[in-house]
Amino acid sequence: QVQLVESGGGLVQPGGSLKLSCVVSGSISSASRMGWYRQAPGKERELVAAIPSGGTTNYADSVKGRFTISRDDAKNTVYLQMNSLKPEDTAVYYCNAVYLGIREYWGQGTQVTVSS
Repeated sequence: QVQLVESGGGLVQPGGSLKLSCVVSGSISSASRMGWYRQAPGKERELVAAIPSGGTTNYADSVKGRFTISRDDAKNTVYLQMNSLKPEDTAVYYCNAVYLGIREYWGQGTQVTVSS
């Protein structure tokens, strides 16, 4: 069983930055894809950013140019650097791992609140 633990969320003012971390109990180098999703109150969970195995990163249009996903395979950790945060970025952010293209794992989520 693969476990994912997110951290780094919190309260930040508009225009500020946060860096989320996701530590994975399994090897992320063997994952088909690592990604970050978010879910705001009353809305469906949406993909924010992803790093497919051997592929290029992809981002939701709403975060392009502001968020950056990265990974450290030696630490089995995935990061999400979030800059120029907006109130509409407020959500619970979830780390996601896909293995063998079909087995999917989720973290417990970390709250990000952007407010003055």
